[in-house]
Amino acid sequence: MLSAKPWRTEVVIWFCAAQLISLCVGLTLIGVLQKAGFTAFQPPAGAGAVLLGTLAFQGMTWGLIFIFLRLHHVNWRDAFGLHRMALNRAWFPAVPVVIGFLPVAWWLQSAAMDALTHLGWPPEPETAVKVLTTAQTWWLRAYLGVFTVAIAPVAEEFIFRGMLYPALKQAGWPRLAWVGVSFLFAVIHWDAAAFLPLFLLALVLTWLYEKTDSLLAPITAHAFFNAVNLALLCFFQSEIGSGRS
Repeated sequence: MLSAKPWRTEVVIWFCAAQLISLCVGLTLIGVLQKAGFTAFQPPAGAGAVLLGTLAFQGMTWGLIFIFLRLHHVNWRDAFGLHRMALNRAWFPAVPVVIGFLPVAWWLQSAAMDALTHLGWPPEPETAVKVLTTAQTWWLRAYLGVFTVAIAPVAEEFIFRGMLYPALKQAGWPRLAWVGVSFLFAVIHWDAAAFLPLFLLALVLTWLYEKTDSLLAPITAHAFFNAVNLALLCFFQSEIGSGRS
């Protein structure tokens, strides 16, 4: 059972507004620098655009978490549920649950891609996938790997499971907290084919959080989900590259 969180509504709104402003400023700067002709900001794999884009959202989140917790006089251990008993409950269910969910996610995404193509709307790969597959330098690939498996899961799980979910639930909207926050999680990835798998993944991650009362469980599951998909993407990319050679 999820323990009560002392999140104040005005601070949650402030957090979301600060994130939105940061994202808008970051995207505006990327657009301006692209128009100015800077090579590092040209799509799809401009290193400057990748760094600025990721820092404007997930990177900013890490800084905002410090401020958010400080305003509530809560430490990281309490906010993330990093107590010994919670940790013992958090490690075990995360990986087996994701292993069971992965085939479902892959099947749903494949079915969605087929359906969208049949309707005449062939889906574009997610921006992060395009960047990964077109990155020309080893350091950019390494950064994206670390970002995908370590930085993004912590930032996104705090936003959606750690902050928004309990805030809405404690405000008297438990169903909206489950469904609405999961819907928002899927929408922000801007990938039509992956929307349903990501929506279901978000529901699973929320269930893990409820059962363990520790953000470590959804963070671990999220990181493992990303790591497996990243490994498969790299594997198939290398297979295609060796086939061409």
